[in-house]
Amino acid sequence: MLAFNSSPAPSDEKIKHKSGSESYIALVWRRLKRSWTGMSGLTLVILLLLMAAFAEFIAPLDPKATDTGFAPPQVMSFHDKDGNLVFQPRVYALVETSDLDPVTFQPIVGPDYDNPRLLGFFVKGDPYHLFGLIPGDRHLFGATDGGPVHFLGTDKFGRDVLSRAIYGSRISLMIALTVVAIVTIVGTTVGMISGYFGGTVDAWIQRFVEVVLAFPQLPLYLALTSLIPVTAPTNVFLAFVIVVMSALGWAQMSREVRGKTLALARIDYVRAAMAVGATDRRIILQHIFPNVMSHVIVAVTLAIPSVVLLESFLGFLGFAVKPPLISWGLMLQDTSTYSVIGSYPWILSPVGFVLITVFAFNALGDGLRDAIDPY
Repeated sequence: MLAFNSSPAPSDEKIKHKSGSESYIALVWRRLKRSWTGMSGLTLVILLLLMAAFAEFIAPLDPKATDTGFAPPQVMSFHDKDGNLVFQPRVYALVETSDLDPVTFQPIVGPDYDNPRLLGFFVKGDPYHLFGLIPGDRHLFGATDGGPVHFLGTDKFGRDVLSRAIYGSRISLMIALTVVAIVTIVGTTVGMISGYFGGTVDAWIQRFVEVVLAFPQLPLYLALTSLIPVTAPTNVFLAFVIVVMSALGWAQMSREVRGKTLALARIDYVRAAMAVGATDRRIILQHIFPNVMSHVIVAVTLAIPSVVLLESFLGFLGFAVKPPLISWGLMLQDTSTYSVIGSYPWILSPVGFVLITVFAFNALGDGLRDAIDPY
């Protein structure tokens, strides 16, 4: 006679409890997934980093290729010239008409309905070298015939605004991530040393921090970046901008970490480690540093948007990167006159990329701030 086991199968909850408690990272991730803003920010941050890493593949055109200057954006259409509905999207090439703009007296550019360009994914286009090593000519999207398509129009030199904005994300994000990494390392180290040792060491370090914080940052940025000769190599100029931003940004981070360290140094388990003779290095690395990192991670995600905005502002003034490098701030130099903005508003498109980046990192920072303490 067959015997059937009537006892119910253990639930997933019981299995999880039998296997042990969740790790701290798992708890943070589970709470972050419940935050709509945090997950939205994380998704956008990942997409921005992928766009910067694979800019050659994602950009539809070569950012240095020229076409008709100040051409308006080409709108994707699902209708042919007779108004009939078609399934494959298309754009109409822009050609100069015989009419002149009443303000700039430049020929007005309009669509050529007789020569549509079909759109598609993974199309052939301008050749490139991905990561500077892998040759290729496939682009994520564009015209199937390989012709130019300007979804965000062109600048005064006829260069595609969308492609330049995609390439510009690489420089803008690289500057922001590098500056924040240096600021975090220096600020965290100085803050923990100052807060842990206290006394004379803390007093001298804090006086130096106060001197750095007392500098008017914007005039100092402009003064320091203007010291570089115009003929200096672009890499030297870029490195100098990163050094200047980092040298003026670490002090605030050190103040925040110092405050956290002062509170942690009075906790019982830190005092117990001191009592049993643990070295200062072990106490800082094993007991204080892991508890400070939760605050540092949130501070990093909130500091990156500030650096992006600062780079865009300095680039707009001409004190950040120089051509042939491309950044969002450098692209906004064309918007320095009201007449240009009024006649060609699409050159403000890099502002949209800056806003998306600032929102993405701020939303991720807000989500991490709530999830970093799951208890």
